[in-house]
Amino acid sequence: MTIIREPFQFFDDTWRDMRLASRALRATPIVTLVAVASLALGIGANTAIFSIIDSLLLRALPVNDPTRLVLVTDGNPSHVRAWSYPIWAQIRQRPALFEHSAAWSFTKFNLAPSGETQLVDGLWAGGALFDTLGVPPLLGRTLSDLDDRPGAAPVAVISYGFWQRRFGSASDVVGRALTLDDVVFTIVGVTPRAFSGPEIGRSFDAIVPIANEPAVRGRDSFLDSSGVTFLTIIARLRGDQSVASATAGLRQVQSEIRDATLGEIGRFGSQSAVDRYLKAPFVLAPGATGYSGARDLRGLYERPLVTILVVVVLLLFIACVNVANLLIARAIARRHEVSLRLALGASRWRLVRQFLAETILLYGAGAALGLALATWSGRLLVRQISTPSDAVYLDLTVNSRVLAFTIAMTVITTVLFGTVPAFWASRGAPMDALKLQRRTIAGQGLGAVAGILVVVQVALSLILVVAAGLFVRTFVALANRPLGFEPAPVLLVNVDAHRASNDAAQRILLYERARDAVRSLPDVDEAVLSLTTPIGRGQFTPLVEIAGVSDTHGPVWGNLISPGWLATFRTPLVAGRDLTDRDRAGAPRVAIVNEAFARLFADGSSPIGRTLVVYPHTPRAMGPIEIVGVVGDSVYASLRSPAPPTFYMPLAQFDYLTDLGIRTINLSVRSRTGSPMVLTRSVTTALATVDPQLALTFRPLLSQLNAALSQERLIALLSGFFGLLALLLAGLGLYGVTAYAVASRRTEIGIRMALGAQATSAIRLVLARTSLLVGVGMLIGMVISLWASRFIRVLIYGLEPRDPVTLAASLLTLVVVAIAAAWFPARRAARTDPAAVLREG
Repeated sequence: MTIIREPFQFFDDTWRDMRLASRALRATPIVTLVAVASLALGIGANTAIFSIIDSLLLRALPVNDPTRLVLVTDGNPSHVRAWSYPIWAQIRQRPALFEHSAAWSFTKFNLAPSGETQLVDGLWAGGALFDTLGVPPLLGRTLSDLDDRPGAAPVAVISYGFWQRRFGSASDVVGRALTLDDVVFTIVGVTPRAFSGPEIGRSFDAIVPIANEPAVRGRDSFLDSSGVTFLTIIARLRGDQSVASATAGLRQVQSEIRDATLGEIGRFGSQSAVDRYLKAPFVLAPGATGYSGARDLRGLYERPLVTILVVVVLLLFIACVNVANLLIARAIARRHEVSLRLALGASRWRLVRQFLAETILLYGAGAALGLALATWSGRLLVRQISTPSDAVYLDLTVNSRVLAFTIAMTVITTVLFGTVPAFWASRGAPMDALKLQRRTIAGQGLGAVAGILVVVQVALSLILVVAAGLFVRTFVALANRPLGFEPAPVLLVNVDAHRASNDAAQRILLYERARDAVRSLPDVDEAVLSLTTPIGRGQFTPLVEIAGVSDTHGPVWGNLISPGWLATFRTPLVAGRDLTDRDRAGAPRVAIVNEAFARLFADGSSPIGRTLVVYPHTPRAMGPIEIVGVVGDSVYASLRSPAPPTFYMPLAQFDYLTDLGIRTINLSVRSRTGSPMVLTRSVTTALATVDPQLALTFRPLLSQLNAALSQERLIALLSGFFGLLALLLAGLGLYGVTAYAVASRRTEIGIRMALGAQATSAIRLVLARTSLLVGVGMLIGMVISLWASRFIRVLIYGLEPRDPVTLAASLLTLVVVAIAAAWFPARRAARTDPAAVLREG
């Protein structure tokens, strides 16, 4: 019977401890609320950041046996490269290489028949993508290899979310028509809710076979081009295959694939390009966690997220130090109760259990509230790194890994910061119950443990404040960096002419008519056509040979523009002349260059009159092109990088516009008044008179600039918030320590004042210990900050990681917080009534 009864007795005792602990915590509501809120913020911040790290970096795709998935790469560890369709076709024709293989490419489909676009996210799917991934349909069927054959009927599989939004979760959606870019597709299936696609950070609305790409893109199809790389290739290994054996098999046929796909590389490329083509050996990389796409979200946010995770772990430690000090303070106030219970026969282990129950309740409540906070804040953070034109999708559902992380953080912090106060609080002697009076209950002092915790708290707070200062100043430096252009009044219009009736070779004339129609609007100051826009993703870095320059030490950037670029963006002309409408096909080829380009000439002479050749030593060589003007430097692709050497060539004089696979052009419109977005309706109307089949996408240039700052904005926002929170927690901790120190030394202070001491001496007495704790903590924090600063060098811009101004400002801020936290208890000490203290004695 004893063996059976003991477990029930344990549970009964535990339940009694929890009820008593709950009652004790309710008796001190302010202390309880402060402790739970501190823990919830610390645990919630850690869980939110970890859930994003888990979704972006760690979590496997929700597919069948993801460990057998591999991605085809060229061995570059920094990214998974894209491949051309001819290369994918050659791999596909060799089914013995893998159990299944497939390819995909992210794209945007337009639902609108004309005018302003209604874009949805889509995927071109090559081969048996769903069989390769191991994803069954929720409704209907998925795409098969037979759907991706020339002449096959256009079919599409839609996502669960798109099925809900567009079709209201209709059960008869299979068989309905879906028009994408004027091509009618038949919906054959809906994917499961958990499947968001093979790209991490992106979801999809519709997946269509890549065989239908020519029907959508027409003459601009990529399928016959060996020079356009846009596909990611994925494969599923057979049960008897390893990554090494599958890689060896793929390399055996690499020379055959190279010979079969050399195509236009051999016809138009330089000899060096031919020599490089498919020479790097194929390498299969693990594909269980998917691929973060051309945006490389993993590469962009891995270091910032890990840095922020370190920050929030430190914040949690600060919060736990605060809670530990609160628990010690509560224990001091209950020393009389503890001694009395010991005198009445309670064991020390019984008292330890009681205090541990209170600690567990506090940390458990903080963890539960933190988990709820993490779900909301995680979604908020993802919205911060999304842009209107490029949303980021991450699955932030609380899975077993995130839950285990939260539980582990709770257990670790409970053991580190909760057990010591519990054991410390149970110390006492039964006789103390007879000796202790009200004046001595509070006079026990916080002791060395509380002092050490305050030192740790101050040190960690300084580290967080220094980091916040560096990141905030980096964001401010980038946000205020001279751009070389004025972004505020400029509206970007992406003009898609693939539906237009004009022949592709005549599109330049259509684009020019569109520009002229917009330029004539009364609220438009200027308009210009261009291949790329400032801070845009498009890159044009053709091989260039410059007369008089033997080595450019890096790529030369180019842009194809119409006259009006300088007036639209307010970029200054430094020397020479601007491009004009006379610089057309048949006229002498000309270009203008920026100052960084001019600095390529080591002799310091003017580049005006010099010439350059685009695609030199190839069948498509274009030149000589005379430099007729020099313009100011402008930020081109990255706010962190200096302006690269850039040349601007007239769009009308570029012979190979169609060869670039360009079916769209950028029309940048400068507004005369107000926000540029007010121009959308008038611009749409004007362009409809040119060709009603033009598809238009609008975006203010400022939003493109803001998108380029998303990483720095996220780090500055989080580090600044957590830095302020650390200061608040440090201030509360110092206030609590100082207040209890004043209470513990009340008798001493009263006697000193009775013997003639002044109020200022009482203040100095209180502030002396606080200053010592703060000074030691700041010294330790400064040393750690200087040591750790090297790890965040890559995230800093415009200042050194060991920036003395930031360090000095952080020290001064912490000193001010410390003085404010200690001043009120010190003032209370100065108002001590000696007579009242002596009467209590």
